[in-house]
Amino acid sequence: MNDLKIGFAEVNIDPPLGIGIGGYYVPRFASDILDSLFVQAIALECAGERVVLVSIDNCYIIGSIVKEMRNRIEERTGFPGGRAFISATHTHTAPLLTPSSAFEADEELIAEYRELLVERTAEAVELSLADLTPGRMGYATGYAPARVAYIRRYRMKDGSTFTCPPINDENIVGPIGETDDRVHILRFDREGKESVVLVNYGVHADTVNGDRISADWPCHLRRTVAAALDGTKCMFIAGAQGDVGSTNVHPIPGDMNDTEISFDNEMKSPGMARFVGRALAGTVLQVYDKVTYTDVESIELVERILPVPANKPTPEQIPLAGEYKKLHDEGRDDLIPYTAMELTTAVAEAIRIVEMEDAPDNFMLRLLGLRIGGVALVGIPGEPFTEVGVKIKEHEGFDMIMPCALTNGYAGYFPVKSAYDEGGYEARASRYRSGVAERIVEFSHGLLDELKK
Repeated sequence: MNDLKIGFAEVNIDPPLGIGIGGYYVPRFASDILDSLFVQAIALECAGERVVLVSIDNCYIIGSIVKEMRNRIEERTGFPGGRAFISATHTHTAPLLTPSSAFEADEELIAEYRELLVERTAEAVELSLADLTPGRMGYATGYAPARVAYIRRYRMKDGSTFTCPPINDENIVGPIGETDDRVHILRFDREGKESVVLVNYGVHADTVNGDRISADWPCHLRRTVAAALDGTKCMFIAGAQGDVGSTNVHPIPGDMNDTEISFDNEMKSPGMARFVGRALAGTVLQVYDKVTYTDVESIELVERILPVPANKPTPEQIPLAGEYKKLHDEGRDDLIPYTAMELTTAVAEAIRIVEMEDAPDNFMLRLLGLRIGGVALVGIPGEPFTEVGVKIKEHEGFDMIMPCALTNGYAGYFPVKSAYDEGGYEARASRYRSGVAERIVEFSHGLLDELKK
């Protein structure tokens, strides 16, 4: 028996020009809008239970803003804000939502945009709930084509680990890890209304660069799917992507078409965003007509708190970190003895050390588990490595499991244990001690077991 109702809405969230842009450790201010930003919402109702999946074009939504959004949703609609599954697409060309110490951004402009985003997120949820229509759900898994995703951490000849090394660096030995090329989709068909397809895949939405506002490659994924499938809308939620980018460090002919190497050694341009988005849209089109339809007789959402130990610095680390952070805050990165991604790594590590000096011994991570019939989604508040997603998907008892990064807040990177010994940007910047990824996997399995009961 199928008792599913589905609603959909999308609301524009373009910012004012001049606002600071997040995503990097360098100052950027919006000079133009390359493509529009949106908040999208899929409302689901079954057997008297409702939940809303929300996808927002921003780099990340910190926990305090998620709380504001949930409160506003409840105030505006009466719908329990805790039943909103809120995710960010992780585009690196969207507005700052909190002031940055790294450069002088207009704090009033940021505060105004934050209020706009909170209000329009509540509006999208309200519209999606008003749009609830009987329908059915299908699920499928496709595979991303070559040249879309690459592990971005590499072993070097001297034994070190380098996140995003220079293109064709002769010291590269090979990637540390393997990509998970599975692209998971949920297809929602509605009676007399447009269908909606939800896409879950793990690769950074960081292929544009520059100072123009952009939803990055998820924009082109959505556009291409909608253009190819009449009467279909597309929404994206990021999978486990903490160690995955779209740069081939050993380019083959064609890889550099309509792209360039950015300040952090990666292939970035609007053309690169088009390529990744269109390639993944092709994967969706390959499986869209062959989904497995399944009866949805119930929906269940659980939210649980996982304590994890803080990655606190030693006293010896603090002086140099303080010096680097001071130089960075003063806009004098040229005095820090690194360039490109090594500079980004040094700055990120310094910020982490300074901020963690007086941090609590443990942080509390809020994870979400959502079951829609035989399909499960696990919401993780940050950027887990690919291996985390792979291990979560290994749990038995569900037709499909979708790990969802950048959900229910943002708490940084969750590297696997080996990465802490190897080094690299993600581990050196992480606020958590070694073992956090493995704790998340174990905790996620517990959530999934709870959803099966």
